[in-house]
Amino acid sequence: MEREEGEGEGVEAMFKRVENEIELARFHSIWTTVWLEKGFELEFTEQVLERIVILTKDGDYVGTTEIKPYSIHESMINEAAPFAKHPKLIQAEGAVAEIDKMAMLRQYRGDFIADLLSAVVYYGEESRLRYYVALLEPVFLRALRITFQIPFEKVGGKVYYKGDHVVPVIIDLEEVYNNKEQYLWIVNPQERSYVANNMI
Repeated sequence: MEREEGEGEGVEAMFKRVENEIELARFHSIWTTVWLEKGFELEFTEQVLERIVILTKDGDYVGTTEIKPYSIHESMINEAAPFAKHPKLIQAEGAVAEIDKMAMLRQYRGDFIADLLSAVVYYGEESRLRYYVALLEPVFLRALRITFQIPFEKVGGKVYYKGDHVVPVIIDLEEVYNNKEQYLWIVNPQERSYVANNMI
């Protein structure tokens, strides 16, 4: 599958871990800007596994994602959909995480989604995760299915949650990183000559 026009063609970016207070401030600035623009409720997370930022080659911070621990017993996302009752997640307890705060500043949307997705794929492989759970906007979910062909399963129908209609999904992360050759959009951080402190 080739990248569609506008999906990062000719435009390079990098993804990296948030490692200091300056990067954390940029991280919070991006996702809160996007959340307020969309009318979402702001919810700051205390327990996280990883925070990731997307930077352009010029050093502009343009996107974020946050990976949080998931528990079938304690995670708040279970209030939105019956994740906790799903056999896959029960069986894979301890190898599941939640994706949150996946955000891209308006002027950069469409250019760096592949980098954002690649970041969570590489983190998941590094951490030996099997699945991600997430609440995703229907339009973004359509892009995951059509443009990126990411395998996912819906957990119930569209729900209204903290300011937006979202679709609860389980992403088969293990399937993606075990078959990277089938996902040509995946960005290898080692191919970015200007990447510092990359993910692997």
